[in-house]
Amino acid sequence: MGWLERNIIEPGKLPLLLALVAFVLTFLITRIITRLIRAGRGPFGNVSSGGVHVHHVVPGVILTIIGGFGAVAGGRHGFGSCLAAVFFGIGAGLVLDEFALVLHLADVYWTPDGRKSVEMVVLTASLVGLLLIGFSPLGVDDLDEDQQQNRAVVLVNILVNFGFALIALFKGKVRLAVVGVIIPLVALVGAVRLARPTSPWAKRFYRNRPRARAKSALRSYHHDRRWAAPSRAVQDWIGGAPDPEPARSLERR
Repeated sequence: MGWLERNIIEPGKLPLLLALVAFVLTFLITRIITRLIRAGRGPFGNVSSGGVHVHHVVPGVILTIIGGFGAVAGGRHGFGSCLAAVFFGIGAGLVLDEFALVLHLADVYWTPDGRKSVEMVVLTASLVGLLLIGFSPLGVDDLDEDQQQNRAVVLVNILVNFGFALIALFKGKVRLAVVGVIIPLVALVGAVRLARPTSPWAKRFYRNRPRARAKSALRSYHHDRRWAAPSRAVQDWIGGAPDPEPARSLERR
């Protein structure tokens, strides 16, 4: 309870904790319901109005707006701010569950493109979790000299690690960058390894280095061949497997 009081409640992070919990639970519950609807099981069904299918991103946007403005008005403490944070977390969970739909402006929920929604939810939860579990350098009163020094060291380490994560992201290693935000050694590995051939780093620094470009392409090929299937399996386990693509018939010319 001492850690909770000092690092969550006193700095005003309780609304952030409630928003994160509501966000993750909303995503999980929504995926369970949509998978039941897809399988034709349970009492659930799609919502329609006037013949138009109402996607859950619509109430998600409304709840996000209500929660966002409510959080700004309520500050970081009090029941109002906590309630607004819950509304915001629920709305954000509904919106990001259909992130791929908003990105493609098409109903790609059960297609391979729909996996982008799962990736965005995992990315968001990871970054918010980092803000939550990290030691806050601000908003905590009555710290002795050792505690202030410890927080300063932690803050410097977070900034350096975040720099490594940005380099990994610039090199096209999105997953390593996301995980590296939380686990420092992962960010360092992503920062020192070769960039992916289509990344901004490769286009900027490998332009006049044909050997580096070839090595990067070969390493990327072997990596994708080894890890693409397990990565898709994890995403399908979390969000549901996409519908199989229809077979294309061969036409004679």
